[in-house]
Amino acid sequence: MGGWKSSLRGNQREQIIEYIHASNATLGALIEVDIAQGLALQRRYHQGDKEAKAGVESLVGVPLAIKDNIAVEGFQLSCGSRILEKLRAPYSATAVLRLLQAGALAVAKCNLDEFGMGSDSQHSYYGPVKNPWNEDYVPGGSSGGSAVAVAAGMVPLALGSDTGGSVRQPAAFCGIYGLKPTYGVISRFGLVAYASSLDTIGILAEDIALLRCSFQAMRGPDSFDQTTVKGPTKVAQPHDPATCHIGYLAEPEGLEKPVALEYQRSVEALQGLGYTTRAITLPYLRYISPAYYTIATAEASANLARYDGIRYGYQPADAESAEELTRRARSEGLGDEVQLRILLGNYVLREGFQDRYYLRAQYIRKMLRHKMELLFRGIQALLLPVFPSPPFRRGKEGMSDFQQKQADSYTSLANLTGQPALALPVAMHGDLPLGVQLMGREHSEELLMDIALRYRRHYSPSRPPRYPGVIA
Repeated sequence: MGGWKSSLRGNQREQIIEYIHASNATLGALIEVDIAQGLALQRRYHQGDKEAKAGVESLVGVPLAIKDNIAVEGFQLSCGSRILEKLRAPYSATAVLRLLQAGALAVAKCNLDEFGMGSDSQHSYYGPVKNPWNEDYVPGGSSGGSAVAVAAGMVPLALGSDTGGSVRQPAAFCGIYGLKPTYGVISRFGLVAYASSLDTIGILAEDIALLRCSFQAMRGPDSFDQTTVKGPTKVAQPHDPATCHIGYLAEPEGLEKPVALEYQRSVEALQGLGYTTRAITLPYLRYISPAYYTIATAEASANLARYDGIRYGYQPADAESAEELTRRARSEGLGDEVQLRILLGNYVLREGFQDRYYLRAQYIRKMLRHKMELLFRGIQALLLPVFPSPPFRRGKEGMSDFQQKQADSYTSLANLTGQPALALPVAMHGDLPLGVQLMGREHSEELLMDIALRYRRHYSPSRPPRYPGVIA
């Protein structure tokens, strides 16, 4: 990380810019690159290297890429959609502003599944994102652009959003670390809403030290977001593996053979590192994905109602009435996946259907929260798969959108309960990375990161051979 910081101040700055543009031309990870605007924001907001004075890894000069559904002053804010193609953010999200104040350098906006709705980063108005390990495969979604930017060495740090696994799944598919924090620990002010009770701003990074530093810089209450919480005021001390109990699934459901094999090996690796492991069952796993998509689409239908083509966004030039303007703005400005989820949300909220679908999903959510609170009384962390399969092929040879939705159970659990989860790389399957995730009780992010740091003794991730980055 130090190499990146010194490079942006020295002779290699142009080399880094050239590498970013050359790599992005193939991978499609970034929608906009504007280092001049990033430097202007850094000069305006940087408040001094407080982290370094406190003995913590510094963020000063660290290049940062931000998913394009998170506001960064002067950069575009398209959400990967035609309907917001020309929108530029007049302010920065609180999470971004706090990183700027710590000295980070915003350099780019990242491609994504439109409005964060997808698991493969192929549903963007700006085109698909490719996996840097093998460009015939998807990088995961919806924060695929953020994950690829980090994995390919364009930047060491990126922000994404995680509504049902959108940080952790692409992190696992690209062989990096991805943190979904406790709901409310990082402000959502400046994050374009998809499903407000599920959305979190998450972090993707190439190493745990950088992940931890950025998390500490962003966390904390925000007067602009009434859902934020204070959380612990002190950084947790390194834990003792001998007193840390980690749960794992005795019989994980629906995993393809390579994922199941590496999941079991991860359990054994934790045992070899001195952890006590405990087999558990999740008999309610089958209810997670249906409950998640019912709640998410219902909230999306309400949140996306503001895009009407009248106040801002895409406007058909020849509409003859306000009704036609709104209808055409939405039908022409929004992609198929977004329109589908809005329609599903409207359906489950219809009179006569709320009790059957939406309220039942909320009951399931309440049950899940209670069950997980009970589970974490006996363990400190839970090891889970991230996705049932390795990275899958792009296009018709890969998974259908419906299959992808069914596969979100392991990730969307943490969003339904509001608890933190961290994806970490654990192996390679051929030329593609595999990952698992650690889930914990509320405000246990420091513990999860510490476990992941210790896991590096067993497996240390690398970069794709074709995309080593300018600074290795």
